[in-house]
Amino acid sequence: MKKDQLILGIETSCDETAAAVIKNGTDILSNIVASQIESHKRFGGVVPEIASRHHVEQITLVLEEALREADVTYDDLDAIAVTEGPGLVGALLIGVNAAKAVAFAHNIPLVGVHHIAGHIYANRLIKEIEYPALSLVVSGGHTELVLIERPGHFKVIGETRDDAAGEAYDKVARTLHLPYPGGPHIDRLAQEGDPTSVRLPRAWLEDSYDFSFSGLKSAVINTLHNAEQRGETIEPADLAASFQQSVIDVLVKKTVKATQEYGVNQVLLAGGVAANKGLRKALTEAFESITDTELIIPPLSLCTDNAAMIGAAGSVLFENGKRSGMAMNGNPGLDIETI
Repeated sequence: MKKDQLILGIETSCDETAAAVIKNGTDILSNIVASQIESHKRFGGVVPEIASRHHVEQITLVLEEALREADVTYDDLDAIAVTEGPGLVGALLIGVNAAKAVAFAHNIPLVGVHHIAGHIYANRLIKEIEYPALSLVVSGGHTELVLIERPGHFKVIGETRDDAAGEAYDKVARTLHLPYPGGPHIDRLAQEGDPTSVRLPRAWLEDSYDFSFSGLKSAVINTLHNAEQRGETIEPADLAASFQQSVIDVLVKKTVKATQEYGVNQVLLAGGVAANKGLRKALTEAFESITDTELIIPPLSLCTDNAAMIGAAGSVLFENGKRSGMAMNGNPGLDIETI
């Protein structure tokens, strides 16, 4: 009888210190996340130095809790998967060095994982991926369409040219005096507004699969400021709804077009903004009429940064023969197409 594969995943790319144990690439035995949102909230964004200090304080505790909850020891593990990049370099270094220390001490193979590959493979924890697949990645730092032609091989067919969707959400939220992180607050407020009340642009970028949200963000800010100068009032819920509808229209239409052009079997939603209710609803409705492609949307717990997704991606890379040496370092500019 084949032995179960056990992967320890470690994620410290930004402001969550996380560790998880994944069985056979698909089953979550534990998934521990120590969030830092409260520490960064008063600054309106993540402060790298503070994030790194929190990771140092939490990493050992999180690793111990992940093993305890999974009821395994280091001797049971087949490999350790850790986020190698991209991310905040100081934060990445904490996870990478913790992973290297454990791997060296217990003679366990080490696998470096691309953070976005982790978000994509979070979907594998819901259902096994059927290739070729297409992933719409929407997060604070990334907005991309990624073609996965076979396990562990990625081709970026569209990416953001400036602000990612999540960045635009945070900046618009600050303009509306909403707390950090702005995405969930904009999403909730948008449910109460009229998305047709404020005319805002959509950036189609010459019919390419690339994205741009900087102009939209500026349009929202200018609309609000111009109204204030005229002594007019724009209902915040209407502005939030109009902004969100503009973002969703571009994301969904480009995803549907790429789905049809590349003939993929599955479309995988990934990234922190995948938790957005408006986007989840719009994608679900758009794919109701596309019967030959399955849409997979991960649960909210697997949208934001976590280590289960790193373990799931690490399992695929491990099976493909990837091994990382003790020279591995945090790489904030890591390219997903080279892993």
